[in-house]
Amino acid sequence: MPEYRKIPATIITGFLGAGKTTLIRRLIDQAEGRRLAFIINEFGDLGVDGEILKGCGDPGCTGEDVYELANGCICCTVADDFLPVMENILNREEKPDHIIIETSGLALPKPLVRAFNWPQIRTRVTVDGVIAVIDGPAFADGLFAADPAAVEAQRRADPMLDHVSPLEELFEDQIACADLIVLNKADMIDRDTLEALTADLGRRARPGVRVLPARHGDIDMTALIGLDAAVEEDLHSRPSHHDGEDDHEHDDFDSFVVELAEIAAIEPLTARLKDLAVSHDILRIKGFLAVRGKPMRLLLQGVGSRFQHYFDRDWQAGEARRGRLVVIGLHGIDRQAVHEAITDAAARAAA
Repeated sequence: MPEYRKIPATIITGFLGAGKTTLIRRLIDQAEGRRLAFIINEFGDLGVDGEILKGCGDPGCTGEDVYELANGCICCTVADDFLPVMENILNREEKPDHIIIETSGLALPKPLVRAFNWPQIRTRVTVDGVIAVIDGPAFADGLFAADPAAVEAQRRADPMLDHVSPLEELFEDQIACADLIVLNKADMIDRDTLEALTADLGRRARPGVRVLPARHGDIDMTALIGLDAAVEEDLHSRPSHHDGEDDHEHDDFDSFVVELAEIAAIEPLTARLKDLAVSHDILRIKGFLAVRGKPMRLLLQGVGSRFQHYFDRDWQAGEARRGRLVVIGLHGIDRQAVHEAITDAAARAAA
């Protein structure tokens, strides 16, 4: 008789730009013959993260093993999108050894984990662990460090803080559900600060959850998978701000795409994007750019006013050499003004 076992799945959460996709790329590099399947949930209209994985040039991340869910937050579209994809993966003749799920930065982890108890899949797959990836420099700057007394004091002093940030709640929910916390971009933090942040995250997390500092998501695969947490059976120990709610909405966020022609220089454009991020409260800008005279596509990612870019792969034959950027901001962002500003900045960078 064949031996039946549940296929383990790892859920990777983390806020915008924390480094989830980079971490997954490291996992691919260490696959060592394991057959991995990926479910990528892209918030916005451009499947950036899925394209990054498909273009990695490694036989362990072929297009047939990467599934993109681009119709909205994965925890809001469980029945319509996530479950059909899971059934597709589980019904394949050549089944994966492990499933990696990258959530969008806006996803609540518990509704997604709860879906693993649905009858269609519960006997065939288990949540090996939930990994929360934290942007170290952002956390060091005080983002999402929720001290109720301090928040109340700031709220009284500044009407801009006259509400509980939904970003803060997302951060706390991801930490509370995690089996492992990756404090990423540790190379950008001094030793004393790193130790303080590690201790802070340890206090926020459930007892026994480890906090691992990382540079560029570079962590040994054996530390990330094989946790055997069976998270779907342990939801009661993972508190959430949204416990007791049937669903949730993401009306606090807007996203839109800006398509751009080739540019001649990246520096003037990124300088303008940094200014826009501050003046319009833009949370994230990410996508691809075409640089004149360069055979490779330029990947651009920005969180707040921090931007990074690198060439990720060659332009493919017949592929239009155009740029596309996803802009994610708080609800009410002036789309027209931001769109026009980015388009104008790209036009100047093309001159």
